[in-house]
Amino acid sequence: MLTFSGLFSAAIQAEVSYLIDLTQPLHHSASVEVHFPKTSSSHFTVNLPVWRTGKYQVLPLADSIRSFSAQDEAGEPLPVVRVASGEWQVELAKPTAVSLTYRLHANQLGERVAHIDETHAFLDASGVFVYSPEFRDEAVTVSMKVPDSWQSYSGMEKGERAHSFVGSSYDVLVDSPIETGINEYRQFSADGRDYEIVVWGEGNYDLDKMVADLTKLSGQARAIWEGYPFERYVYMVHATSGASGATEHLNSTIIQRPRFSFRERKDYLGFIKTASHEFVHTWNVKAYRPQGLVPYDYQNENMSELLWLSEGSTSYFQSQLLLRAEVISVKEFFEDLAKRIARNELTPGREFQSVAEASVNQWASGDGDYATNHSANIYSEGFLTSLALDFSLLDETNLKHSYRDVHKALYRDHRVPAGFDVSDVKQILRNLSGEDYNAWWQAHINSPLSLDFSALLKKAGLKLEHSKDSKSVPYTGMKPDSSLILTQVLRDSPAWNAGIVTGDEVVAVNGLKVTAKGFGARIKDFKVGGQIEITLFSDDRLKSVLLTLGEQHSGPLMLKSVKKPSRSQKAFFEAWLGIDWPFDRKGLLKS
Repeated sequence: MLTFSGLFSAAIQAEVSYLIDLTQPLHHSASVEVHFPKTSSSHFTVNLPVWRTGKYQVLPLADSIRSFSAQDEAGEPLPVVRVASGEWQVELAKPTAVSLTYRLHANQLGERVAHIDETHAFLDASGVFVYSPEFRDEAVTVSMKVPDSWQSYSGMEKGERAHSFVGSSYDVLVDSPIETGINEYRQFSADGRDYEIVVWGEGNYDLDKMVADLTKLSGQARAIWEGYPFERYVYMVHATSGASGATEHLNSTIIQRPRFSFRERKDYLGFIKTASHEFVHTWNVKAYRPQGLVPYDYQNENMSELLWLSEGSTSYFQSQLLLRAEVISVKEFFEDLAKRIARNELTPGREFQSVAEASVNQWASGDGDYATNHSANIYSEGFLTSLALDFSLLDETNLKHSYRDVHKALYRDHRVPAGFDVSDVKQILRNLSGEDYNAWWQAHINSPLSLDFSALLKKAGLKLEHSKDSKSVPYTGMKPDSSLILTQVLRDSPAWNAGIVTGDEVVAVNGLKVTAKGFGARIKDFKVGGQIEITLFSDDRLKSVLLTLGEQHSGPLMLKSVKKPSRSQKAFFEAWLGIDWPFDRKGLLKS
């Protein structure tokens, strides 16, 4: 049995040692032991982060820690006082090594922090392993006691014992989650780098296809950067229920998908785009990131006005790499871009907030009315800002340089722990183009983003239009849930102008009861510009309002070739995406 005696011997090689016992996972719990080397502090500070990397939000992570106690090197108890949400003070009368024990409740699967059950454990150190600022830079060892049938994986290097891992510091540990349990595992290689994929959970995924496409994707990094920040990379996938999303880490990622959301093409695209997004993050955020996030401050919000570049630009490059790798088609790439443009036009908040302000406010941002009507989004608006900057650079340099070169320079010259700020990005733009980008930055970054997409895309020989079968249909600007309670009312929409607000409960249209399932069809019974009566409960009071119906298209927005594209337009397109002009002489996509 591995206990503190084993941890003390391990400390010869790793200054801070962790042992977690996962052999009784029934109630999502585990026991944790930590050994810190000798300290002379009279008040020894121990912390658990209040946020995890990849999620710009303060979380109650320390609520998962119970029965916290401390001992000196002789095994005698030490007084412990919790002084903050994620901070404890251990009182020391003399210099001593410090050992901690606590119980961990791990049922935060959807937060991608920690989850333990009979089949696996996912451990992100930010919600599992405490650290001391005094020893943050010291080497660490993590040893795990697990059921006999479990297999363990991490971006960290394996330790001497089975189910153990070693890292050069707590920063490596906190950015290298561990997946242990009953899982499927494959290895592959691309461009001289080793890759692993480990999947926990049953689902309708095709692991062979995932490996084939991830191999193609992983070989495309040189389209943007010179070199890799890793020798080995691990894709962790959870095929589960009730959790979705993904988080980037140093040389790994955790991707969560509903277990039956892999087979259909639209579902698979969701997976592979997410994988590409997290892969790009290995450079953009993990290898280089804004100064406000260097080094990470685990106990406070990490503010930056450049989060749009960290997240939105990552989204911008994700589909480009997949397109170059021929994992997605040109048609699928165009559909994604057109959807983003259409979504932008239906986001009133873009008119009120810049991407710089959205970046700073990200830690305080939420869903609902604020997110839609009063704020920009660092992902979606950040994507479109990246598009505009890319086209500007291509224009200014006669296609010699693109936005890819900005990120190539950031990786080359501003790698962590250096960081970068706005002036650094502007200087890179000047170096590439010979132009001063202060005015452009003020108009596109520091001001609400307003783009003429038709004029922009025309440079690349493209145009926006709705599908031929698209019709003009009535539009209200409100979105009800399954109980007819409004989850969204768009600013300046017909519903907004009628005085309807989020949280109102729709009861009837023109005096007749309406159901959630039939609400959309009922609205289509009327004509654009017509006036209807909406009866609803607002703060428990029944009221009726008159709503004048607006107009929207029934079909999706689409990207197509302009008529008779010029050589310069085709050249712009090819410099932008790195692929050949995809249309035939009739303006149809080549098969």
